[in-house]
Amino acid sequence: MSTNHNFFAPFADDDRADAAEKVTGRAKFTAEHAVPNLAYGLFVCSTIAKGTVSKIDESDALKAPGVLDVISFQNCPAVPGYNPAKGGFEWWGLKTLYDNKVRFYGQPVALVVADSFENATAALKLVHVSYEKEAHETDFEKNRKIEAALKPAGNYKRGIEKAYKTAPVFIEAEYKTPIEVHSPMEMHATIAIWEGDDKLTVYDKTQGPKSTQNTLAKTFDIPQKNVRVITEYVGGAFGNGLRSWLHVPAACIAAKKLKRPVKVLLTRPQMFSLVGYRPQSWQKIGIGADKTGKFIGISHSAISNSSRYEDFREGIVDVSKFLYACDNVDTDYKTLPLDLSTPTWMRGPGEVTGCYALESAIDELSYQLKMDPIELRIKNFTTINPENKLPWSAKNLLDCYEAGKTKIGWKNRSAIPGKLKENGWLIGYGMGGGVFGAGKGAASVRLILKEDGTIVLQSAVSDMGPGTSTSMVKVAAETMQMPIHKIKFSLGDSDYPPGPSQGGSGTTSTLGSAVNLVCETLKQGLKELAIQQVPTFKTLAVADLDVKNEVVFSTKDPGTIIGVAELLKLSGKPLIEITKDSGGATPEMRKYAINSFSVHFVKVGVHAKTGEVKLLQIVTTGDAGKIISENTARSQMLGGVVGGIGMALKEELTINHTTGEIENASLGTYHLPLHTDIPPIEVWFVNKPDPIVNAIGAKGVGEISLIGFAAAVTNAVYNATGKRVRDLPITAEKLGFKKV
Repeated sequence: MSTNHNFFAPFADDDRADAAEKVTGRAKFTAEHAVPNLAYGLFVCSTIAKGTVSKIDESDALKAPGVLDVISFQNCPAVPGYNPAKGGFEWWGLKTLYDNKVRFYGQPVALVVADSFENATAALKLVHVSYEKEAHETDFEKNRKIEAALKPAGNYKRGIEKAYKTAPVFIEAEYKTPIEVHSPMEMHATIAIWEGDDKLTVYDKTQGPKSTQNTLAKTFDIPQKNVRVITEYVGGAFGNGLRSWLHVPAACIAAKKLKRPVKVLLTRPQMFSLVGYRPQSWQKIGIGADKTGKFIGISHSAISNSSRYEDFREGIVDVSKFLYACDNVDTDYKTLPLDLSTPTWMRGPGEVTGCYALESAIDELSYQLKMDPIELRIKNFTTINPENKLPWSAKNLLDCYEAGKTKIGWKNRSAIPGKLKENGWLIGYGMGGGVFGAGKGAASVRLILKEDGTIVLQSAVSDMGPGTSTSMVKVAAETMQMPIHKIKFSLGDSDYPPGPSQGGSGTTSTLGSAVNLVCETLKQGLKELAIQQVPTFKTLAVADLDVKNEVVFSTKDPGTIIGVAELLKLSGKPLIEITKDSGGATPEMRKYAINSFSVHFVKVGVHAKTGEVKLLQIVTTGDAGKIISENTARSQMLGGVVGGIGMALKEELTINHTTGEIENASLGTYHLPLHTDIPPIEVWFVNKPDPIVNAIGAKGVGEISLIGFAAAVTNAVYNATGKRVRDLPITAEKLGFKKV
């Protein structure tokens, strides 16, 4: 028996668990998996925005080198989920290769399959498609003003409607955001491999292996256990991996038809139209206060676009209902169906768009009141959620305000816009807040304790970049009080126990709870095993034992101790395997409002002659409960800030409304932040455990890192120039400067 007394010491926040795999190139992303006898599929896409395909002539393509098939509505095999039996599952959204209707420019109308990517690419131009055009509508600005074109998507009223108009001081303003597109490094791809007619293996870029498994099982009417989805690594997604898009069933259809594995890849231009986007929006906010700054009324209306074949909606107006104390709130939300592909959830869905308007409007009101914008928010701070009347489990926004304004140098801000200058630049300071839900869903984790004392954890989740493996290893290491290098977390395989889809800032809370539970269960089991197997433990109670630093020991007699690996050997067990499900929200959680919060602070310079906007300093603060991994949480905040810079200053999808075609579907023409656009960024966390949300006290970081940031920039630009831009992105022209 061991007599090692070198108990656990606090561990450092080591590098990412997957760092070596990624930096050495050993990490395999979906399109990189080598599969024998693999064929390659590429989409032929429509060149009209609306109408029908009258004919597809694939004869020339079929004669081209290496071409195996051209699949379209003319020869697509039957898919159970496309034509469901009564009450059966039906594919959600557009059914690719199913019919001859064209619903948006760039819609796939055929799939060319060849023995190589190059041969498939060459054959695309040999597929000749004839169309019958119909009139289309893609112009959001024109059609949002037509009431008959809009669809109600929800309204809300608390107290008196439009009460802001009765306030001594109020503002009323309209805010606009363009379509923004997910631009991950990794493009979407799916590899489908059939074994007979009822067993399917899929490599897919997905944020939810279990969700994709379930969708494919139902679509092709085969048992869920016969579908395996593998997602080893995801090279960024931001929300576009939360559902299965058109290429996923297309790969499965082609593989089954040809009886060989097929890989379907999307091109970079197709990433702009085939995997969703943040919808365009128009918002109107009225907000009024008494002369001390106390809010009297908030009214928030919004319109965002959807496709005609899906009714996509998100929580654009939701934050206005509860973030600040206000007795009178009314909201109204409508969608505008257009002849475009369907939008989807994009990092901070709804709240990013809504908080841009709300936090800008509060800033505008602060100038009307001649009141510091931070003090105005503090004046309307509340510990009770005004919408559901529940107390927050934890809300440390006041800490964020204080830390952020100190670190950004808020004391240097001029209360009068346009008064502060440095070296020919107008200087301004701005801030904006964010909030997002922080609940806990259900997750299962399998723990395998090996004979050498190392631990492997398994769950069917994917990781699109936030460092899930690292965080889960750290949760396990803290629970087990053992070195992190002796713990491995395996993910990305639907054969593992069910895990959550990675989205909505819920993975750490949900999955971390399951990891904590399965580790606590192991500790309990090891104590009981020691009492059963070790003579010196037989007279002890479980309550008198502890597990720490890879040993089981008596808390009353430090000399009574045995190593975990030695205990397994003594018991004759080659390993211990445990699976635990953390469950979803508890009755205790339902007594509270549970959210993560952020406040972003920005210092900008606007060139006095050219109108160039330059970010000079950023401080981003977060109230997200206990921070499990400082490095990966910080990276999440940095990534959100970069996305916010894009939203505020760069990103805007443009559409030719005459044809319906996207005009800037490339990384060369769709502008994203460059390294030179990113100033020094300081990240600060409150880092106080939430006592209610889960056993580990952690909430989400991913969404709050972006929500509210664009408003911080627009508010800073106004403080610098006295010119308010309410139509993103901010440009020199919108500030009144001539185009250079």
